[in-house]
Formats: sequence, C-alpha cells, structure tokens
Amino acid sequence: MSDEPSTTPTVHVERDLAGRRARVTIDRTNVLNALDRATLLALRAVFTDLAADLRVGVVILTGAGDRAFSTGADLGEQEAFFDRPNDYWAWMGAFIDAIDAIRDCPKPVIARLNGIVVGGGNELNLACDLAVAADDIHIRQIGPSRGSLPSGGATQWLPITIGDRRAREMLFLNRPIPAAQALDWGLVNRVVPAAELDAAVDELTATLASKSPSIMKLGRDSFYAVWDRAAEDALKLLHPLLTITTQTEDSAEGIAAFAEKREPRWTGR
Repeated sequence: MSDEPSTTPTVHVERDLAGRRARVTIDRTNVLNALDRATLLALRAVFTDLAADLRVGVVILTGAGDRAFSTGADLGEQEAFFDRPNDYWAWMGAFIDAIDAIRDCPKPVIARLNGIVVGGGNELNLACDLAVAADDIHIRQIGPSRGSLPSGGATQWLPITIGDRRAREMLFLNRPIPAAQALDWGLVNRVVPAAELDAAVDELTATLASKSPSIMKLGRDSFYAVWDRAAEDALKLLHPLLTITTQTEDSAEGIAAFAEKREPRWTGR
C-alpha cells in the first residue's frame, strides 16, 4: 500500500489499487489513538473521499501501534470543555459526522481491532460492517465510569448487535469484554492470534474485493435500509431494491459465469 494525498497528521490512508482496498489508520499512539476533534474531522473527510473512489472496493479501519485500536474521546481535550459547552457540542457533532461517514460508505468497511477498544473506539467498531480482532484485545464502554453518557452510536447499535441485556451490561457496568467473549456476543466476526491479524484481514479483504462492487453496494444499502424495520415494512422496501439489482450488468454476468462454469468479470455496472 502507498500513502495518498488524503493522509493527515493523525489519520493515514494507504491505497492498494491492485487489491482494490484502502487502509485507514488512526495515528495518535501517544494518547492510545484517542479521538480529538481534528482526528474526527479527518476521519469524516477520508471516508467521504474513499466513498467516491471507484478504484477502492473495501476499506480497513485500524489504530496505529499494537496498544490500542482507539480509546475513544480524548479526555485531555474534553477536560478543557468543562465550562465551554459549545466546544463539546462541536466535538460531539464531529464524532457523529465521522460515524455517519463510515456507515454511509458504499463499500464494506472492516475494523482491524488491535489492543484496547474503548468507548468511542467501540462505536467506530460498531459503525464498521465486519471486525477481525487480535486475541489480546478487550472492548469496553466507559461512559458512566467517566461521568458521561454513551453517544447514540452505542445506545442504538449495541442492543441491535448483542441484545438488550448484554448492551445494558456494557453500558452500565463498564467491564472489559475479552476477545473470546466479544466473539461470542457478536461484537467481532473473528478472533486470531495477534501475529496473524494482518493475514486474517488480508484474507477477508481479498474475498470482499473479489465481489461485484455494484451488487455489494446495493446489498449493503439494502441491509442498513431494513436493519431496524419490522418484517412487513422491510419486505416492501426490499421488493423494488431486489428488482433493481436484477437489472444490473453484474447480475447478468454473475448468472452467465455460473452457467458457463467460469469466474465472473465484473464491470461495476
């Protein structure tokens, strides 16, 4: 992978165009990749840029070093916000915008989880589509332990992802969730030894990058469009979306390739 112009001092972007992938790295190792406002603004800009880059089919999000994926809000910065509510409001807006940019990216986003995954760091994980974790991670929500509430990301997505009671346990008790438990609860998709993390992420990335980009986008859009809807409403929405999918060039190519017993040649249309 090689750096691109979208790289900033705290967020690096590397694109591997041959592999149709990009890797986004939060690089604030001196504060365990905590999220200050500048980093959040950079994440939003980077994911907005990658969303429009047709050369990239899959995005990886990770933290620099081996100590932390991200420890969430930069408490050093937020300490200064105690009597400046407008500044905290701006930080929270930047956080929500960064989360939205990840969730709105029209291609799969993989969380590469290394080390500590705390608070807003776990909300970044929840915003990603899939997660591969090293076996030495722990995941934790810490809002009440730090005198704050979790943002809407954790409050909304944790119950959908792991169930109501487990979500309340994480949000209220703030106990660390080790890797094996995170896998069992559905916070991550796969756990591997730390030395095998990159190989596991590469394998998953290659599989996703081999799919039709147009069908992946339509499928991803469909998934989130019906994620929290009642079944009747979801089916009504999916009906036209599935019909649209069958009219794409890649849908016809996929059927032809199956019939001809060959690998498909995607056009992205």
